[in-house]
Amino acid sequence: MTADVGTFPRLPHVLPQGLVRELAYTGRRLQADEAAAAGLVNKVYDDHEALVDGVMGVAQEIGERSPLAVWGSKAMLNYARDHTIADGLDYIATWQTGMSQPSDMAEAFEAKREKREAQFADLLPDRKKI
Repeated sequence: MTADVGTFPRLPHVLPQGLVRELAYTGRRLQADEAAAAGLVNKVYDDHEALVDGVMGVAQEIGERSPLAVWGSKAMLNYARDHTIADGLDYIATWQTGMSQPSDMAEAFEAKREKREAQFADLLPDRKKI
């Protein structure tokens, strides 16, 4: 049976072709250290507690950034992944023109100068999801 749960078509875009083919053809398990070495996971933790501590630290660090910058970065990375470099450059230029928030940049610079954590406004809720 050929894998068909949605992961299979995505793997050739995130792992080396040779590794994907070996795993597909043999059905062997991908060990954690090998997944990290191939870039499939960012880090391998010693145990569950270390994992939770580690990911919560990353989540906190992301949460301290401008919500618009994080959201925009996610949108740009997703777009760039699926398009040419030229299309990605055009798209991000358009995004920056329409979505840039000088107040977020000013707050980031001011907070750094004052040696404090920046305080950013939340994004407005998506009314379609409310």
